[in-house]
Amino acid sequence: MRLRDAARVIRSKNAGPTQVTIDLMFDDPKLFQRALAAASLKPEVIAQRYGVAEAEVIPYPAANAIKIVLPRRVIAGSPGDTDVYGAQQHRPMIDVEI
Repeated sequence: MRLRDAARVIRSKNAGPTQVTIDLMFDDPKLFQRALAAASLKPEVIAQRYGVAEAEVIPYPAANAIKIVLPRRVIAGSPGDTDVYGAQQHRPMIDVEI
């Protein structure tokens, strides 16, 4: 099953001038648990994919969600910023198999 078929929301967004967050949200607790157990969504795999520390991959069971915090390489809106709204960073997650 692909993540896009399991999650209700897959999005990335601006989280201030120095961070972007990716949110993976599930309506079904069973699908959330499946995502947590998937090898493709282990913190070490996501951390490697995005070049962040494993601690930046945060499961949030109370909301059936996984949050990924990405430090921006340049401050939002600065020359060289390629995604000021942070709205395109979730794309590599959409087709992940869980």
